[in-house]
Amino acid sequence: MTHVPHILIVDDDERLRELLKKFLHENNMRISTASDAAKAAELLKIFVFDLMILDVMMPGETGFEFIQRLKTTSDRLQSLPVLLLTAMGEVDHRIEGLSYGADDYLSKPFDPRELLLRIQVILKRTQAYDSAIKIKLGSVIYDPETNHLSLNNNAISLTTVESNLLKILSKYPGRPLSREELVELYGEEMNPRTIDVQMTRLRRKIEKDPKLPRYLQTVRGKGYVLMTDTE
Repeated sequence: MTHVPHILIVDDDERLRELLKKFLHENNMRISTASDAAKAAELLKIFVFDLMILDVMMPGETGFEFIQRLKTTSDRLQSLPVLLLTAMGEVDHRIEGLSYGADDYLSKPFDPRELLLRIQVILKRTQAYDSAIKIKLGSVIYDPETNHLSLNNNAISLTTVESNLLKILSKYPGRPLSREELVELYGEEMNPRTIDVQMTRLRRKIEKDPKLPRYLQTVRGKGYVLMTDTE
């Protein structure tokens, strides 16, 4: 399974949103769009994104205000990479955006090809960081980079579906993912009910007591969540 990055574009310029959506989709990315911070906040409650492209000058809550709120009020979104867009190119504005937690900054007008390169650099950096961390689940260790699950250095066999689902969950530790989100992130046709069967099988391989799971938990009304011992 190849993960297709899911990008959120937040900009009040409809023409620019549609242009970037078409261009990035053609470069193998899934795109969602929002015209302001309020609509973006609703999408962030529903979907898991790999990166947010955020315009600074928007009506209502500005991009600076929005990123500052997200980075200070939501543990889950603190690690979401953000690339800021603005018509302002002054050094002070770039420093201000980066000080709020943005990962990069691009001034308008810009060439979409440059935006694509910056996105790829950010994703490569964040994914490399994620893959370098081995996840501790009690006595069981999971390595996201190799999809290797082991107990006391002895490999635990995983099917392709189990391996892919565990890798998805490991990208969002502590964040419940619904059946629908898991199917969407999996990227291939799968009955949401099949997710329940796969989770039961994974629990047998991860948990000491699969009937009382500590690490692969069910959150009523929200979905499945992977809890870890990794600091």
